[in-house]
Amino acid sequence: MVWNKHDYDDIPGTYVFDGETAHASYNINKMLFTFNTEDCRDEFEADPAAYCDEFGVEGDFKECVIQKDFLRMLRLGCNIYFMAKMAIPRGTSVQDCGAAMQGITTEEFQAKLLENRVGLEEKLDKVGGYWNG
Repeated sequence: MVWNKHDYDDIPGTYVFDGETAHASYNINKMLFTFNTEDCRDEFEADPAAYCDEFGVEGDFKECVIQKDFLRMLRLGCNIYFMAKMAIPRGTSVQDCGAAMQGITTEEFQAKLLENRVGLEEKLDKVGGYWNG
């Protein structure tokens, strides 16, 4: 399949989930979706590499799953909500993932969250109570 280059391909710090990414990451997202059920999570926990093999997850995709490299998973096209199904039942919180993606500790990430909240209520008041980032 041939994919065209887009303007959004080179936005720094942005990982666009488009047709090309969706096509390449289909197997890993299909696998991550199975974590909706406890039996599948248990099977994965017993042997992550074999579970990846079962779904045709290989190469960089398999490596980042086994290493629990969430930022790399995101860059490769993993659905963030499906990633949470892998992480949270194993004791990795969303804040742990955010910290790992930024290369800092969870405590440092939590401190950044607290710092970023300063003035948020005033910003919300200025824009009518709705924040879009």
